[in-house]
Amino acid sequence: MTYLVQTNQLTKVYGGKEVISAVNMHVKKGEIYGFLGPNGAGKTTIMKMITNLIKPTSGDIEIFGEKLTDKSYDVLKRMGTIIEYPIFYDKLTAKETLDLHCEYMGYYDKKEIDHVLNLVKLLNTDGKPVKDFSLGMKQRLGIARAIITKPELLILDEPINGLDPMGIKELRELFKVLCKEYGITIIISSHILGEIEQMADTIGVINNGRLISEVSMENINHSQVDYIEVIVDDGKKAAFILGDQLHIANFKLIDDHCIRIYESSVSQKMISKALIEQDIGIEAISRKTSSLEDYFMKLINGGVVNA
Repeated sequence: MTYLVQTNQLTKVYGGKEVISAVNMHVKKGEIYGFLGPNGAGKTTIMKMITNLIKPTSGDIEIFGEKLTDKSYDVLKRMGTIIEYPIFYDKLTAKETLDLHCEYMGYYDKKEIDHVLNLVKLLNTDGKPVKDFSLGMKQRLGIARAIITKPELLILDEPINGLDPMGIKELRELFKVLCKEYGITIIISSHILGEIEQMADTIGVINNGRLISEVSMENINHSQVDYIEVIVDDGKKAAFILGDQLHIANFKLIDDHCIRIYESSVSQKMISKALIEQDIGIEAISRKTSSLEDYFMKLINGGVVNA
């Protein structure tokens, strides 16, 4: 197996507190690696260590087969990044921003500027200074700056913040193209799990500074199960009816109003009939398939996932 990025017992301590704990991360060449975790879980800290912005307290990082050190200048030239919010010179235009970036990166194919601005839908901003850009436009410009030098590795920390649904869809397709057609390996963090589900090849889940799962989306998809979800006015009474009258054992009371039933032999019609006969109000009933969100929430809440 060829790993473009891997970490070995990566640990970071701030003020005597261990915020990243012995993380062993494996990113395969040519894949999109979705990095998931609650706010404050440690995603940005790990990304900063991979890009040499901060130093690990202990452990190693290997990129392109080389151990990352204070003198890994050539390695950094082969990467494009957005960590937290992209920062620009406010008085420059989008083209001037990219031109300046190319200069200090030693990249002189200036024809690429218009091509990249077109990819991120900013080609027609002309003389508009960056200070007049919306948050979404600044995110797009940050992505343009990250990819203009055609990096082998792209690290994106919450890159779709501030974008509308159409913008998110466009960038999702762009990331797929960059990975599959341009061969760029991408590590991307996001709190929008549905988007990661649609583009990632591998998922890494971090919580409280620990990498608690690293699994392919293919394995997650194979482990998905169908279930019937019922929204009722009295969840506890409905749960009693399901067990006592329909003899259903494989169900879960999610909260006071939501029940998920995992037995394939029972129909929605049977469930509805039994509940209505006992005067239980049904707000909704539908058949669903478990998602990346279900997998993620089960992990974060301490559940065991076999995937």
